[in-house]
Order: sequence, then C-alpha cells, then structure tokens
Amino acid sequence: MKKIILLTCVLFQVFLYGQHTVSGIITDQANEPIFGANVYLKGTYDGGSTDEKGAFTFTTEEKGTQIIIVSFLSFETKEISLDVSKMKNITIKLRESVDALNAVILSAGSFEAGDNAKVTALKPLDIVTTASALGDVIGALQTLPGTSTVAEDGRLFVRGGGGGETQIFIDGIRVFTPYTNTTNNIPARGRYSPFLFTGITFSTGGYSAEFGQALSGILELNTINEPDQEKTDISVMTVGGALGHTEKWENGSVSFSTSYINLAPYLELFPDRNDWIKPFQGGQGESVFRHHFENGTFKFYTAFDITDFELDQESINFDELVRFKLNNNNLYMNGSYKGVFGENWAITSGMSYTRDNSKIRIIDDKINSLENSFHFKTKLKKSFSNRFKLSFGAEYFTTNFDEAFENPNVSKIEYGFNSDLIGAFAEADIFFSKKFAAKAGIRLDHADILNETTISPRFSLAYKTSEKDQVSFTFGQFYQNPNNNYLKFHTGFKPENATHYILNYQYTKNDRTFRAEVYHKEYNDLITFSGNLPQFGTDFTNDGFGHATGLDIFWRDNKSIKNVDYWISYSYLDTSRKFENFPTEAMPNFATKHNFSLVTKHWVDKWKSQIGFSYNFSTGRSYTNPNTTGFLSERTKDFHNLSVNWAYLISPQKILYFSVSNPLGVRNVFGYEYANQPDVNGVFQRMTQRPAQDQFFFVGFFWTISDDKTSNQLDTL
Repeated sequence: MKKIILLTCVLFQVFLYGQHTVSGIITDQANEPIFGANVYLKGTYDGGSTDEKGAFTFTTEEKGTQIIIVSFLSFETKEISLDVSKMKNITIKLRESVDALNAVILSAGSFEAGDNAKVTALKPLDIVTTASALGDVIGALQTLPGTSTVAEDGRLFVRGGGGGETQIFIDGIRVFTPYTNTTNNIPARGRYSPFLFTGITFSTGGYSAEFGQALSGILELNTINEPDQEKTDISVMTVGGALGHTEKWENGSVSFSTSYINLAPYLELFPDRNDWIKPFQGGQGESVFRHHFENGTFKFYTAFDITDFELDQESINFDELVRFKLNNNNLYMNGSYKGVFGENWAITSGMSYTRDNSKIRIIDDKINSLENSFHFKTKLKKSFSNRFKLSFGAEYFTTNFDEAFENPNVSKIEYGFNSDLIGAFAEADIFFSKKFAAKAGIRLDHADILNETTISPRFSLAYKTSEKDQVSFTFGQFYQNPNNNYLKFHTGFKPENATHYILNYQYTKNDRTFRAEVYHKEYNDLITFSGNLPQFGTDFTNDGFGHATGLDIFWRDNKSIKNVDYWISYSYLDTSRKFENFPTEAMPNFATKHNFSLVTKHWVDKWKSQIGFSYNFSTGRSYTNPNTTGFLSERTKDFHNLSVNWAYLISPQKILYFSVSNPLGVRNVFGYEYANQPDVNGVFQRMTQRPAQDQFFFVGFFWTISDDKTSNQLDTL
C-alpha cells in the first residue's frame, strides 16, 4: 500500500511539473479592465476568459515559446509570442478597433448616399423622391448646402465655382459630357438615370488625391453590384414613356432602361414663352452587365442620349425671333473591374469612352462639333492593418475635339485640338485610434497640350469628440485644364488652380444628422480674355484670380415626427473673382450669397400615399446695368421655388404619381438682356430673362412586374 501511495505522489508531481499556469490581466489603453475577453494559446484548446477585474488564468502542458491570443469585440485582436514559463501575471493592453461602426470618419467636404456609408446625408432613393429634382440626380443634389441655385442652367455650381468646375464619375471613371445640351432659359439635366445607381458621393471640396481635373467638386456615382431580383418596370408619363428590365443568373445579371420624351403634346396643353418649330424630343437608354468572378466583379455600363429640337426666341438686339436648332448624339461606355488578390490587396481598374456630336444652328450660323474622349485608370490598395492603408494608381485621359463653323458670309472653318493627360496619385489612410484619423495624399498630372506638370498635395484630419460627434479639417490643392471653349482657339495656357481649406463639425444620433462647415478657397491662374466671347485672335492670359469663403449648414431628421422625413440646408457664400472678360474683380452672376432648401416627405397610411414638397430660396444674382457705371453691381430679385409631389399606391405594384413645380406662380427672374446700343434718349433698353414656363405639371403611371409581386417604383419616385 505504501508503494502505491508513493507511486501516485510521484506521478502527481510529474503531472504538475509538466503543466504551466498562464495568468494575467487584460486592459484597454486607459488601463480599464476588459471583462469577457477571450485568451488562449494559438493552435490549442488551452484558454479562458477574463473576469470583471480583467483577470484570467488557465493551465497548459505546452512548452517553450508559444503564441498567446487575446480577442474581444470592438478591440483589435492581439498576438504575443512568449515562453510559456514567463506567461505569469502578465498585463496585456488592447487597442480599440478602428473598424467599429462608431469609429471616426473623414467627412469634411463630402456627402455620401449608400447602404455602406457610415453616415448618409442622402439615401439613394432621395435622388428621385425629392419634389424639385424631377428625377434628376443633379436636381436632388442642388438641395444640399454648398450649391448655388442657377435654375436656368441646371448644372452643379459648388461654393463659388462655375458649372464646369465639378466633375462626374461613374464607378470611378470620368464622364466627359455629363449634361444634356440645351439653350437659353431651359435647364440642362444629368444624362443618366438614378435607377441604376446605389451609392453616391458628392464632394464640395477637399476630395481625395485619386480625383483630378476639378477645381470645386466631384460627384461619384456607383452602379448596383447585384440586383435583388428579376423585374420589369413600365412607365407611362405626360411627357413620354419608359421601360426597364433586370435579368439574373448564377454569376451575374443585366439591367437596362430606355425612355422616350416628347414635349409636343404637353406644349399643346401648356404653351411656354418659346415659339417651337420642333418641340423637344429625346431618347435615352442605359444598360449594366455584371459578372462575378471568384475574387472580383466586372461591370460594363453603356448609355446613349439623343436630343433634337428647334425653336425661335426673342432677343432685344434682333427685330426678328432668333432661330436655334440642336441635334445632339451622345454615347458613353464604361467598363470596370473591382477585386482582391494576394494578401490584403485590392484592385480597381476601368476605362471609359465618350463620343459626343452636336449640330447647332443659331440664325444662319452653323456649328458642328465632335468630341471623342477616353479615360483609363488603375488603382491598387494595400491594407497593412486596420490602422494603415495605402492606395496608389495612375490614369490616362485623351480628348480629340473637332469643330466646324460656317455661315452664308464665311467659308467653312475647321479647328480643334488633341489633348493627352497622364496622372498618378498615392494616398494613405492612417488611424491613430478609434477617435483620431488622417488621410494624406499627393497627385501628379502632366498635360501634354499645355506642356505643364502640376503637383497637388491633399491632407485631412478627423477627431471624434464623443460617440455622437466629430470635427475634421481638410486642405488640398486642385488643378484643372481650361475647357474646350478655350482650347479650341488657343493652347498656350497654364492649368487653373484652387486651394481649399475646410473645417467640419458633424453630429449623428438616432437618424438625425447635423453638419456645419466653414471653408475658404483661393483661385489663381484663371483664364482671362479680351472681347465679348473667345474666338480666333482673342488675347488670352492666365492672370485671373479670386476667392470663395462661406458657411454650410445641414440638418436631417427622420425620427422626431412619425412617418416624416425632412432636411434643411443653408449656405452663405462670399465670393469674387477676376476672370474671363471681367474688367475688375466682382461676384460672378452664377453665385448667390444666401441659399436655403427645405425638403419634406410624409407617408400617409390611410391614403396609401407619399406626399412631399421642396422649397428653394436664393438671394438675387449680380448683373451689369450699362445705364450705370458699376460692373455686376446690381442684383435680380430673390428666387423662390416650391415643388409638390404625390405618389398614390393603387396596388402593391402600381403607382399613380403627380408633381407640380412653382404652384404659387412666383415670377422668377434669371437676369436681363440689354440692348447693344442706347435709344434716342441715351438709355439702354432691356428684356427680362425668365423661365420658359413658370410652372411644370407632371403625371405618370408606374407598373412593376417582379418575382416577389410586392416591389414597386415608390423607392424611385
């Protein structure tokens, strides 16, 4: 018996000798204990969890150097290599993960709309449910702060910048001619339907080094990666009709939409101020093909747009009506691939082609222009950790522009230009902690036509002051080549440039968002020229300059009032510049000092209806009165526009939709056209420039046929 007891003791001592006790405490960076953290040895079942004091202990038979792993939700997983004999009473500190939902984001200057955006100012469906937008992406964005209301133009005017200073991209690839062609007092529209896009980023300044050739802002549209089901959409409207369809298969899908617009029937009922010879008609079509590979997705986007109309308009400088005729054909193709490879590498690559042909007649002058443009871009991104990510890439732009001019008194003149531009960029995202992050980048561009190379630094900082709010700062330098209207006559330019400074505050809680930004922009090397319009023989220089300083405020709330979603935007802008043929520095006539927007949407269960309205206000725009001595010293009256819409759900898949703009009949004024010569009393007479129509009525019937028999187009109305 004594021998058995002795043998048992020996074996027990051997067992104890072969085991090691692993113990310690797990804390955060502020030395606060973490309760419930998992602690274990890699490749074994040996481990445990921390108690309320952050302490843990367990035994193991492992020997030598082992890897101890500590993990806990919202903290970075930590691995430590150490000899087992030294894993006693150790203290391990965990860092908060910057991938957490409430981590700091770099938001200065940017508005995002998309399911994957951490903070959304707009949602994708807002683009077409906003009453004043009339289904146009650009129209919806004009309700955000930082934009100026230039109702007769229709393009995006951002923080004192002209309409050509904001560039548009689809899946990261440039769109060279994003707006429909038009004429006086008839606003342009974005060429592309919002139905095929799921994510939108609108930057009013300080944007990434990935994007160049834009002085004021960028708009990035991302097509849907994969639709949720097969369906067909049919639309019958007072201005035309539309048809869309989506087909799915195992590794991909295809979506298309096409529409035909003809204003002739509408103008018979509601004539406008123009004398139409051939009322506006147009055809549009889009398609997206998607194929999913094991490690990535390929998308091919195609869009065409045909516009045709002819009309006569009044002018104070002509006794007869001025004839204007336009025929435009536009084709845009965009192919892109996005995928992953290797260890934490991602690649985004794509190319686009644009062909735009316009035939214009103004009285007896005929202008025929043809633009062929190409863009290729590749971007690589490496995640070294969730705290440091590096992206870099290169792109190539080329444009061939040809134009011909003729009239009965001048022989046909042909002119144009070829432009090539190479760009390269690199940018790092650095997360110092869950609360503090930075983005630093640099961009290099070489414009062959100008023989100029530019270097653009970009830098952003963001700090999260609490779980609900944060502050951020952005600085950047931006360059843009002169537009086609200058390059077709002269190429001896330098790129125009602007420097941005932006300070942002953002608050987000319970479906409520508040943003406030102050900014300052300095313009240099702007194009100036002699005479009334650029033409052959015009003296061009790069000695223009200017500034834009302002405040933007945004508030959105879809929580406080049941079934009500609304947002309020306000912008203050102080800007002046000397450019084009300005004799002195002045506030340009496309800028407005105060802009205000209120958008509201309300779902009424009893009526099975969504009712919405939008109100837009802006102070008067500057103009020059030749009867006085000042330049751009007078102001038009303030602009007001109220738009109302109503979507009625006839059945789960059928909708009747009504909208009207300016139901109050406000007589808005865009500006004045003055006579070239004074009358017998020495007075320059003028003609008021007003919208072609004070009001616009729209009625549509929308029918969806889908697999689930419940989907409808209310999300896109």
